[in-house]
Amino acid sequence: MQVKDIMTRDLACCTPDTNLQEVARLMVACDCGEIPVIENRQRMRTVGVVTDRDICCRTVAEGKNPLEMTAGDCMSSSCVTVTQEMSVEDCCRMMKENQIRRVPVVDASGACRGIVAQADIAQHAPKQETAEVLREVSRAARSRSASRAD
Repeated sequence: MQVKDIMTRDLACCTPDTNLQEVARLMVACDCGEIPVIENRQRMRTVGVVTDRDICCRTVAEGKNPLEMTAGDCMSSSCVTVTQEMSVEDCCRMMKENQIRRVPVVDASGACRGIVAQADIAQHAPKQETAEVLREVSRAARSRSASRAD
């Protein structure tokens, strides 16, 4: 099975100059925790992602006003991507290695064509693979929690 068989195709994207409140509204409207950031609407080239955690940690937690910020101000610009033709197993490996819950799907030109989330893996991948992705992605969160408790 390939990524194109399980990815969410109808996704919301934003540009670096989209205000952060609009990004948050997109997350609410689409019931998602990550919005791919594209260079522009014509090329759709993925340049980063904004997650709900980015908004919390890079704005609110630092005392910045999210109503005065844009996606470009808090996006993760070194985002991992996968291709539509990649196997689901390779996609899962990328998610585990990079400890990410969602990954944008791009075509050969780098244009954003979809996204794969843990939920997509859970719905389509074998149970063992789903469990491994969940365990490995969550490993970083457990480590951060344990170090805070010390």
